[in-house]
Amino acid sequence: MSFPAPDYRHLARLSDDTGLFEHARHAVVRRHHGYCTDDVARGLVVASREQRPSRRLTRLAECYLAFLTHAQDGSGAFRNRLTFDRRWRDEPGVGDWWGRAMWGLGTAAARNHSPWIREEARLAFALGAVRRSPHPRAMVFAGLGAAEILRTAPDDDVAAALLKDAAGAIGAPSEDPSWPWPQPSLTYANAALAEVVIAAGDLSGDRQQLDTGLHMLTWLCAVQTENDRLRVVPATGRRPGTPPDRYDQQPIEVAALADACAVAALATGEPSWQKGVRRAAAWFQGRNDAGVPMWDPATGGGYDGLTEHGPNLNQGAESTLALISTMQHAGRLS
Repeated sequence: MSFPAPDYRHLARLSDDTGLFEHARHAVVRRHHGYCTDDVARGLVVASREQRPSRRLTRLAECYLAFLTHAQDGSGAFRNRLTFDRRWRDEPGVGDWWGRAMWGLGTAAARNHSPWIREEARLAFALGAVRRSPHPRAMVFAGLGAAEILRTAPDDDVAAALLKDAAGAIGAPSEDPSWPWPQPSLTYANAALAEVVIAAGDLSGDRQQLDTGLHMLTWLCAVQTENDRLRVVPATGRRPGTPPDRYDQQPIEVAALADACAVAALATGEPSWQKGVRRAAAWFQGRNDAGVPMWDPATGGGYDGLTEHGPNLNQGAESTLALISTMQHAGRLS
């Protein structure tokens, strides 16, 4: 199966000179929902991964970076929600949005094509890296940003300390062979947990930690694959001993799995991990439980979820960014 190149048309449609709108009704922006740091950070990740960005994509990256630096306070924490009239609805904190902001900043600092973006992102990342979150997933997302920094600056002690703490925040995998997962349930962005353990082991030279992360990802891929197609954990999650629901499957789960498999392939040099990336890209193309495409070729937008009645036709930021991220990885397959 061939996969389309990443399509940024809908991402541009969702963006203005302030940031990235969170929601859309079908392909039309719902401005009254405003912006959130979570999605702007995801936007900075995908924009910074492009090695030959267009002028429009560079402008989007600049916009997203300006949003994040505006959201950040002097302690390194971030606000999350901004209304359409540019009023913050919350106080700075270190929830998931802090972690995703750190992921976006770390990716921009390490990979963005423009040196001025890399420099500003590095300063904001360093400020945020002094903080820690009590929430494991927030730490995981921040750890992914730290890993990006370390791949280009292996002597960065601040990033190394953050990545180490991020992997430690997950906890040890269960000794139950039927549930070798460090948490009592699968919830959201699950593969990111395995990815940060893999990255921590690979970048520190800790083979045991690397193997732990690879084992976690192997199990997660197995429980989310049936008949060589993905059936990812739905929005309701999954617990041991209970039959999994088939719906509502979320694009963020598919993208997280593609991210983790791409990092596993990078860490091990084993092409077999590319199967996970192919399955993720194929899920968007229609190789899923409903047999329907999960994106709109007319707009370039990703659909918000796979329900028992077919795709949720709304094309919000999270799902569109999940589509773009997955196709970025698919485009690099050998």
